[in-house]
Amino acid sequence: MGILNFAISKLHFDLKFFLKKFSSLRNILRFASRKEKSLSKTLNMDKKRVYTFGNGQAEGKADMRNLLGGKGANLAEMNLIGVPVPPGFTITTEVCTEYYEMGQEKVVALLKQEVENAIAHVETLMRSKFGDVENPLLVSVRSGARASMPGMMDTILNLGLNDEVVEGLIRKTGNPRFAWDSYRRFVQMYGDVVLGMKPVNKEDVDPFEAIIEEVKHAKGVKLDNELEVEDLKELVKRFKAAVKQQTGKDFPTCAYEQLWGAVCAVFNSWMNERAILYRKMEGIPDEWGTAVSVQAMVFGNMGDTSATGVCFSRDAATGEDLFNGEYLINAQGEDVVAGIRT
Repeated sequence: MGILNFAISKLHFDLKFFLKKFSSLRNILRFASRKEKSLSKTLNMDKKRVYTFGNGQAEGKADMRNLLGGKGANLAEMNLIGVPVPPGFTITTEVCTEYYEMGQEKVVALLKQEVENAIAHVETLMRSKFGDVENPLLVSVRSGARASMPGMMDTILNLGLNDEVVEGLIRKTGNPRFAWDSYRRFVQMYGDVVLGMKPVNKEDVDPFEAIIEEVKHAKGVKLDNELEVEDLKELVKRFKAAVKQQTGKDFPTCAYEQLWGAVCAVFNSWMNERAILYRKMEGIPDEWGTAVSVQAMVFGNMGDTSATGVCFSRDAATGEDLFNGEYLINAQGEDVVAGIRT
């Protein structure tokens, strides 16, 4: 009986000792987990996510394609070798991965200060201010993965416009037709790409193109650039009404709200059906992600002394080392790329 009592007592002592040790170990693990989370948060905050370029300087370069995407790396390199390209900044491909791991809200919070600093850098170089009604800075937003691929987000031009800013742009340039043409283009592009109004297939009717055709028919003209200021104002009015009808929301007027909508639309496009299918066919990992390039606008639609175009260092058909390209007078880039005018 004494041996049994001793064994029970010993077992009780061992159990208490084990529970004490286990409790200590659990506390250590909890402490380590908290420290890991704290360190991870610190690393997340300290990590560089935005790289600026402009005025012959750049934080990136050509060999940073994996981080900045093909477009972002080449924009940086062109600055470094003296090519006059509009200033801007690139949000890295790593942020695209974080976007799908952490969610939109957390990623926007992580990016906010860096993006605002980068916008301020562009404002300084362009001597204008983003969202300002007197001296407005307008920007373009483009996707750019390390590997060129179809299915990614279309370009958004003239971002930063609203009903007040367009009047400021008129005062700044003295060119009301240019200002309203830029505005109607922006509302259409943003509605198509960010607000999801672009037709899914060729059989569907693009609501914006239908409105343009109606206005041109009523005016008795065939080309977009034949529309006058009042016609362009009517387009903007009808476009915004179409946005309200289809989305249930008013078209965003805050420049930063417009910018964040466009940036997140780029990341969302990385996981659209067409992009996923192409990556599977080409063996491109989902983890590569896409970068986002934001640039100050320059304009090809300011009149007959302005133009837009594309050029190539080689003949696309033969591979011959021959500089070639095409351009359109009084137009913007998507007119050439999308074949809207020839």
